[in-house]
Amino acid sequence: MTAGRSPVGQVTRGTTGTNRLRRVDRWIARQPALRRAPDPLVVDLGFGASAVTALELSARLARARPDVEVLGLEIDPGRVARARGQLAQVRAGATGFATDARVSFALGGFEVPTPDGRRPAVIRAMNVLRQYDEPEVPGAWERMAGALAPDGLLVEGTCDELGRICSWIALGPDAAPRTLTIALRLAGLEHPSIAAERLPKALIHRNVPGERVHALLTALDDEWDRAAGMAVFGPVQRWEAALSALRNGGWPVRERSRWRLGELTVPWSAVAPR
Repeated sequence: MTAGRSPVGQVTRGTTGTNRLRRVDRWIARQPALRRAPDPLVVDLGFGASAVTALELSARLARARPDVEVLGLEIDPGRVARARGQLAQVRAGATGFATDARVSFALGGFEVPTPDGRRPAVIRAMNVLRQYDEPEVPGAWERMAGALAPDGLLVEGTCDELGRICSWIALGPDAAPRTLTIALRLAGLEHPSIAAERLPKALIHRNVPGERVHALLTALDDEWDRAAGMAVFGPVQRWEAALSALRNGGWPVRERSRWRLGELTVPWSAVAPR
């Protein structure tokens, strides 16, 4: 890694918890950027106050790519030291994680320093940009995406503390947004527009009349209400009915095979700020 340079970025709150990022992890595990990568290096950027998110990421992705390597980066040296201590416990067999998990931790930020200048197949940056101002987002995207492998993927987004409400934007090495995904816990869901509270920074202030993301969430709520009769069959069936109606109404909803997981994915053009 490059020495003598200060990490780029701001220290986050560091809030984390077991299973908080499970929804985005299982989405990443299905992406060609990981499955077809010549070098399956994945960076957990801003892993927070505990090593758990990086360790869970490794465990989940290893089911799709047994040779995956996860590098956790933080700009707080204390967090790096703590994570390395937790990793030592993993190596000693004192946790439920595999003792030989290919996980490491280092100091770093948006510049994404990696061993020997390797270019990550995937960078996951969750709950990192929430404290930034919206105009700062494109610059952060460019810094991170510029470190990616040619076919790499940057996943940037936000979730609540329990991981029940989650959303993320997928970007390529050119830092151009490709898709928005919303993932929700369907059991007990009143209205899908609760996702507005956890939209990525690029969209969270755009949930106002006249903006595309507001129109999407409004239409989604309407279809969810219309599908109320399907609730007797369960929330998954209601969600699938709502998304089918949304797509029939002209919204370019993708990845139907993942609807049952409480996911909705649309191209960025459908929600891009006006």
